[in-house]
Parts: sequence; structure tokens; C-alpha cells
Amino acid sequence: MSSVKIAVTGEHGQLARSMKETATQRAGFLLCCSSRVELDFATAEDQAISSFLDQAAPDVVVSAAAYTNVDLAEEEQELAFQINGKVPRILAREANRRGIPIIHVSTDYVFDGKTTQAYRETDDVAPLNVYGASKLEGERAVRDEQPNHVILRTSWLYSPYGRNFVTTMLKLAEARSTIDVVADQTGTPTSAQSLAEAIFEIALRLVRSKDGKIRGTFHAAGSGETNWAQFARFIFKQSLAPRVQRTVVKEITTRDFQSKSSRPAYSSLDSGKLMERYGVRLPCWQDDVTKVIAAIQRDRNAARE
Repeated sequence: MSSVKIAVTGEHGQLARSMKETATQRAGFLLCCSSRVELDFATAEDQAISSFLDQAAPDVVVSAAAYTNVDLAEEEQELAFQINGKVPRILAREANRRGIPIIHVSTDYVFDGKTTQAYRETDDVAPLNVYGASKLEGERAVRDEQPNHVILRTSWLYSPYGRNFVTTMLKLAEARSTIDVVADQTGTPTSAQSLAEAIFEIALRLVRSKDGKIRGTFHAAGSGETNWAQFARFIFKQSLAPRVQRTVVKEITTRDFQSKSSRPAYSSLDSGKLMERYGVRLPCWQDDVTKVIAAIQRDRNAARE
């Protein structure tokens, strides 16, 4: 079989960048990515998205671009719904017109966090903030427009690229000896690189199989759960920099943090369905964090040479 061609939105996001890196390490996939310069989702309409897919001529579409600033979304609601809701609808509609499947990436923030057991795909959704509501709108849009879809809810995404919890904590630790971190929010940290690997496996199956059981909504998160403060401590422990290793994490509450938006107190995801239908299980978050920090260190060492 020839290579599977995948059109990916959000070229400079951590997931798309992880997919590009992964594609260089394994045969059988070709990626065509859209950047904001080529396709600005803040203003994108049907024709622009249609032209992108015509040029890419993919076998699968991966809807990875998103408005992810949770607090700012409270002020920029229209923009958040444009990028997270309207654009996925157009992508799914255009994918359906071309007879190609779509993989849409969503979030744990579609849940309200009022439970103590990892969320399954069948659990009720009830987002607490604009970001979560806009992502839920995107899920519904994809389901409406393209039955041949996979919606992947993931959580606490991190990678060596851009701004995320791991890179932010490492940067802060270089300048501070003590960092305040929320300890009353629990979730499942997920490596964008491991999620990228999962997406390639899903894309391959979607192209090769018409099995309805491998379509629908799935949770795809790292194995295990933690809170933000414990997450930060582990990051510092894995760093090779003595100053970072000595950084003290001061536990605070969500109320102390005083963010503009509400966040779920518990949003761990049960990814058992993904394992059952695809045989895919993402690694435990501690192992993946260790790999990501090692990659960051390698990049820094290379930059110094």
C-alpha cells in the first residue's frame, strides 16, 4: 500500500509538530500541514478550507488546530467558537464531500469535574468555561457533518515545543526558587508525541477498515493521574539542572490561583476504549515526561554547540 497522506491543521502547534517529527521516524505517512499564514482559522471560511484540502488531497484529515488560551477565551468568546467550533464543522463537511475520514482532537474540559472516577466516553458532558464549550461545539459539529470520524479527547498536553506546562515550569524554575502550583485539580498528563503515535495508528486503520467500531469518540490520554503540583515536582526532579531540581513547589488551591475561568477539579480520562478497539495504550505519564525533558535538554545542548 502507498503512503497514507494526512492533512493536519495547526502546523506550529505542539501536536502537529510532534506528528511531523514522528513522521520522519516511521515509513508510510506523508503530512501536509497548514499554518496560520496559509490558513488563518480566525477568519477562515468554506472556500479557504476547501482549497487547502484540494491542494493537500489527503487520505485522512487531522483537525489539530485550536484556540487553547482557557482564560482569554472568556473575553474572546466569538474567536474561540470560530476556531474551535465553526472551523471543525467546515473541515468535517469538506471531508465528507471528499469521502475521507476526519480525526478531531478535543479536550477533557468538556467535563465539569464533579466526579472521582476517570471519565468514559459515555459520561455526560458539561463544560465549565468558554474554552470547553467551544471544544464541545466542535465535537458536535464533526459528528453532524461527517459520520466517518474519530473524536479524540485528550488532556494536559505537553511536549518539547512551545508553551505548555512542562516547558513553562522549567522556565520558571530557572528564575525562581519557589513556585506556587495548584494542587486541587487532578488529571491525566499526555505527551503530544505519544498522542501523535496514536493518531498515526488510528489514521491507518481508518483508511484500511470500514469497521464502525473504530469510529466515534475515544479518550486518548497518558496512563495514570496526578495533580498540577505533583506534576511540577516530577518535572523538577527529572531535570538535569541542579538549580531546577532544588525548586520548591508550594501547593495552592484553585481559588488562590484566581484564574478568569472555572476549571474542572477532576478530569482524568479513561482510555480503555482506545485500547479495546485499536490496541493502543499511551505510556504512563512519568515515563513520557522523562523523555520530553531529555529531548528538551538535547535541543539545548545542540544549540550551545
